[in-house]
Amino acid sequence: MAKKILVIDDEPKIVEICSDYLHAAGFDIITAGDGLQALALARSQKPDLIVLDLMLPGMDGLDVCRSLRRESNVPIIMLTARIEETDKLIGLELGADDYITKPFSPRELVARVRTVLRRASGDSSSEVIRVGDLTLDRTRYQVNLPDRTVVLTMTEFELLATMMSQPGRIFTRAQLLNAVRGVAFESYERAIDSHIRNLRRKLEPGEYIITVHGVGYKFEG
Repeated sequence: MAKKILVIDDEPKIVEICSDYLHAAGFDIITAGDGLQALALARSQKPDLIVLDLMLPGMDGLDVCRSLRRESNVPIIMLTARIEETDKLIGLELGADDYITKPFSPRELVARVRTVLRRASGDSSSEVIRVGDLTLDRTRYQVNLPDRTVVLTMTEFELLATMMSQPGRIFTRAQLLNAVRGVAFESYERAIDSHIRNLRRKLEPGEYIITVHGVGYKFEG
């Protein structure tokens, strides 16, 4: 069955281009032109991934992302014309899995969609990883502490799985980017810090992820 993609943008031409390329790549497409319509469709249609413009009328993309993350872990790729890095990082901290800056190549969008969906589908070869009192199950896409299940976004899950697979190893930001995206983009390295902050908050009160100043991060059980 084809994966369902919700494309949200108030520019009809961008919606048309994104829809045409994604449909040609084998996806089913639904579209929305504002934030409130987007939320209604996300709740009723249950898309497999959302392409979300940051600048929307009525309810902007950040508010849409914030609302979605209260009730769903559906993968989200942000589209943004904003060049300020802080805007992109805010979106990532709210739980977006990736972002693309306008103008962008439609082929790049298709590639990003496939990459994020591939991460979301999990990789059964890694099976279960246990470090200390934390358990990560790749077959079930589940992370557990002794007293609770930890709910993560796709990107957070892949980052944690990468670090847990080699406890004590120091990963640079570029290496972590390569692990979750398949290719390292220098301009995205600050985004790793946002995802790590989210991971630490969700794993509290334990101190599992250690910052190695000037280098990167490592996982300690």
